[in-house]
Amino acid sequence: MSLRHEFGEALRGVERGAWVRFFVAIFGLALAFASALLSTASREAGDALATAVFASSALLLAGVVAVSTVPYLARRVVARRVRDALSYEVTREGLIYLTLTLLIAIAALNTGNNLLFIVVAAMLGAVLVSGIVSAVMINGLEVGIHLPHHVFAGQTYAGAVLLHNRRWLPVFSISVVPPLDKAERASWHWQRSEFVYPPPRTGRKAIIRWPDLAFVKSTPEAQTPPVFVQGVYFPFLPGGYRQSAELTLRFPRRGLYAQRGVGISTRFPFSFLTKTRLVSLEHEMLVFPSVEATDELFEVLPMITGELETNQRGRGSDLYRIRDYEPEDSARHVDWKATAKSAVLKVREYTREDERRARIVFDNPAHGALDAPHYERAINLAASIAWHFFQENTELTFAAPSLAGEPDVYDFLEFLALAVPSPEAGYLATLADSGQYNIIITACPRGQIPTALWQSSYVLFAQE
Repeated sequence: MSLRHEFGEALRGVERGAWVRFFVAIFGLALAFASALLSTASREAGDALATAVFASSALLLAGVVAVSTVPYLARRVVARRVRDALSYEVTREGLIYLTLTLLIAIAALNTGNNLLFIVVAAMLGAVLVSGIVSAVMINGLEVGIHLPHHVFAGQTYAGAVLLHNRRWLPVFSISVVPPLDKAERASWHWQRSEFVYPPPRTGRKAIIRWPDLAFVKSTPEAQTPPVFVQGVYFPFLPGGYRQSAELTLRFPRRGLYAQRGVGISTRFPFSFLTKTRLVSLEHEMLVFPSVEATDELFEVLPMITGELETNQRGRGSDLYRIRDYEPEDSARHVDWKATAKSAVLKVREYTREDERRARIVFDNPAHGALDAPHYERAINLAASIAWHFFQENTELTFAAPSLAGEPDVYDFLEFLALAVPSPEAGYLATLADSGQYNIIITACPRGQIPTALWQSSYVLFAQE
């Protein structure tokens, strides 16, 4: 709040400076006008010296105002337009109304009927009133957005748009909409190049080189998708009140979404045009990959669960192995038959059913190893497996290229949300043994997986 207060004070200080310059400019222009009138009076009186003095003073004052004040005020106007950008869109009703006004105006000019001129004036006055009232409606409003914290692709969430009317006047028929899509299309332009003969593709040494121009096509970079694309409507908001409206959010794919401003629009009062004011608003949201259970997950989950339980020691009901007795072992786990056969005290170990531990490894494939659909399939499979065992209270660790530290499940999902194909391969060869059972998602061929990992791992191949 303090930062916002300081910014408001600074902004008000700048506005005061602009008004001071404006009134100084008015005063200077008034003096220049008075000097011009005095120079005219002196010329008619025949006083050449006074005429030259007053005329020079008028020119000097006008020049000072033009140099010192006009550029400053022009920059202020441009800055204000950028900050409070307004866009207008004529509605179908407004187009019909303006066409009717034009027809009546033509009839009034042709007939000279005073009554028609009065009707045209009233209709144009309604347009002016509509523009003023709609501008008053959308000024003085503040917008906020409340978004959920953890979001997964393909699921529906509820957000909220908060509208605050800072003035005492009520507002009517307000819509909070995404900013207008100003995505640039591909364009053609001239670019400096070089003419080379023979062409480089021939592999021969260049004989001729000289500057040239080439007509090339430029494609704009892909923009970050917005957080929401539908509008939210507020029919009435009293002065000084806040009101919220529910916002339905659904993100089709993983990745980063950003809301770069919103628009406050209205058609009030006559719906002749839609006036929209752009409000600066910065919100970013990271969407995790989908963790919904798929047919592929249902197919591999029983095998993963079985392998995981088989390779864990504990107090379960399924026998894991028979081994030599150790001092900390319980006497009730002694296998007397095995002890009698080997003449060495033996105990039974069982699979652990309540305290499973696993490490999920995502071997990010190199560029070109997988096409886009298979890569997204591998991402979603890794995310759904991690989320399933996280909800089953399994003790999990995670490993992936460039995934440092000891990440939890949300760190792993964040990595998957922003993952792109790796520039290097061979991550599994550098993977250290953690003593846990590994669940590996990889595009690496079977023959290139280290043998040591096969003994304590379940491997899922993304290309299959």
